[in-house]
Amino acid sequence: MRVAVAGCCHGELDKIYETLALAERRGAGPVDLLLCCGDFQAVRNEADLRCMAVPPKYRHMQTFYRYYSGEKKAPVLTIFIGGNHEASNHLQELPYGGWVAPNIYYLGLAGVLKYRGVRIGGISGIFKSHDYRKGHFECPPYNPSTIRSIYHVRNIEVYKLKQAVEEGQTAKATKFLALDKCLPHRDFLQVLDIEHDPSAPDYLEYDLEWLTILRATNDLINVTGNQWNMPENNGLHTRWDYSATEEAMKEVLKKLNNDLRVPSNFSVTAACYDPCKPHTQVQLIHRIHPQTTEFCAQLGITDINIRLQKAKQEHNLCGEHEEQNDVESNDSGEEQSEYNTDTSALSSINPDEIMLDEEEEAEDNVHSDVNTPSVEASSHQTSDFSTSFSDVRILPGSMIVSSDDVSGSPSGSEEKADEAVELGDGKDLTEVASKRLSEEHEPEQRKKIKRRNQAIYASVADDDSDET
Repeated sequence: MRVAVAGCCHGELDKIYETLALAERRGAGPVDLLLCCGDFQAVRNEADLRCMAVPPKYRHMQTFYRYYSGEKKAPVLTIFIGGNHEASNHLQELPYGGWVAPNIYYLGLAGVLKYRGVRIGGISGIFKSHDYRKGHFECPPYNPSTIRSIYHVRNIEVYKLKQAVEEGQTAKATKFLALDKCLPHRDFLQVLDIEHDPSAPDYLEYDLEWLTILRATNDLINVTGNQWNMPENNGLHTRWDYSATEEAMKEVLKKLNNDLRVPSNFSVTAACYDPCKPHTQVQLIHRIHPQTTEFCAQLGITDINIRLQKAKQEHNLCGEHEEQNDVESNDSGEEQSEYNTDTSALSSINPDEIMLDEEEEAEDNVHSDVNTPSVEASSHQTSDFSTSFSDVRILPGSMIVSSDDVSGSPSGSEEKADEAVELGDGKDLTEVASKRLSEEHEPEQRKKIKRRNQAIYASVADDDSDET
């Protein structure tokens, strides 16, 4: 079986399929399967484009929408995983995988399938340690943080894949070169010959063991941002082995009516981009996908997105309840303070703290090229971040403290003695002090008011006299 493997697609499906056709004419025959290893960019419309964690200048519609709308059809079965430059809202609708277009299948957050007897497994996203032990808590509309964390790998997905490796099973790993982006004169595609079962069907099949693991780990679903660990044999968990048993697999097979064929149930669920009628204000919604609904109902597992929506609704209801309680307490006749108690302007961010960009390009994309523009936080995100300092209050001039008022070492006071400290209105602090003390006639009294630590200032005065 001839399998083509592509690197980062970046939505350039037309170019990839054209290259495949050229390889078939020059090679030993047609390609049976195309595997795309991330940054697929299944962008259907302008709303999807806004969910890509790239600067606006890198947001291009490319050609996937033509396959989504039915204008074109993929000439070869295509299976892909997600990367860190994706239409995250689209892929989130299919956490367990599904068709994003006719003949184009997404493996999901993690997934295992079979084609012609060959077992194909994968996991989407990139690794970030600070999000690894969190649940899948992100949902549209994303903020500058969740638009990045949405594609970070979680421990639950790795845990599931580990369960799929049977004891004593010898796995064969196919090695291939690190592939480049789909650009001219770049090595972005490789064709391999893979051994397969000639008697196996030539359509996509579910992997029975993987389905059994999904069903067994259904109770481990977490949709919060809290850190948590997977069950392990450490005396703290009643169960830590979720590998598939023969009995459990028979039960799952019965649920599927002994049919493991992946149904061809693709349907258009969102408005498709029309180059003649662009819509920049396409509404972004958290959609429940019919493929996921059908899959979960058949297998008896939970749709993560439904769990997310319920958790979000409960959180909103809780917030409304707390707000109502606040209103009732304010109406209870208690005397209101005449002072402003709003502390929203006091930023919790220390402006002197060095802030590190979470998603440096060197960490995010190991396939990046030095000649390729760096993919960093977008310009509007940067401006949003900078505005977080706009609420930091500036002290009025009357609250500026002079060097004489700060207790410190004599040397420090000596170094600052001749420096003029200005107030907000531009007046010298010594001038203001002189004006305030103009009615005083005794120099000793003036010295007591100005200098709070006589011993220190006396020693400084002596030192000054010795120097002169």
